[in-house]
Amino acid sequence: MSTSLTTCEWKKVFYEKMEVAKPADSWELVIDPNLKPNELAPGWKQYLEQHASGRFHCSWCWHTWQSAHVVILFHMYLDRAQRAGSVRMRVFKQLCYECGTARLDESSMLEENIESLVDNLITSLREQCYNEDGDQYRIHVASRPDGGPHHSEFCEACQEGIVHWKPSEKLLEEEATTYTFSGASKPSAQEGLGYNFFSLRWCLIGASLCLLIVYLQFSFRGSTFL
Repeated sequence: MSTSLTTCEWKKVFYEKMEVAKPADSWELVIDPNLKPNELAPGWKQYLEQHASGRFHCSWCWHTWQSAHVVILFHMYLDRAQRAGSVRMRVFKQLCYECGTARLDESSMLEENIESLVDNLITSLREQCYNEDGDQYRIHVASRPDGGPHHSEFCEACQEGIVHWKPSEKLLEEEATTYTFSGASKPSAQEGLGYNFFSLRWCLIGASLCLLIVYLQFSFRGSTFL
């Protein structure tokens, strides 16, 4: 699939969906291969899709491979006065690991993947440019099959400093962090509770013994005087 065809597909889906989502506003989609993460002009917003699925083609050795870790960067801006918006988009490429060529080839995506990715983009537009609650529109999720390991040395996004995780690895990391934190805090709380409980119990026992001794002493002295 050629780059121009992929670009046309992105624009076609984006324009159709924005016509439904925001018919009163005019939006454009521009492919910008020089877009940099976190380098935003005043008023621009950023959305980063970190785990899109796509297929890459090497024009040198004709090797093709599929990746579930394609990174797509979007910069968005809405001019409310002109009722016009702009989206700049960059799909990060991957190096062919078969021939090792320095050429980073474009990726292509299935139409259903583009549909889901554009839905995610429009949800981010609603949240960041229109200050709307995007949860009510978050219906489609981009297809993210959990494939093999990600080779960061061949990934353009990784070379640009974008750290993107496999969903399963991120979930496991969050679970481990939560377990470590809760596991470390709960025993301390239990130990503190146990310590306080036993201290109170021994105090009560000691006080009872003291009262008993005093009572016996007074009883003994009373019987002696009699």
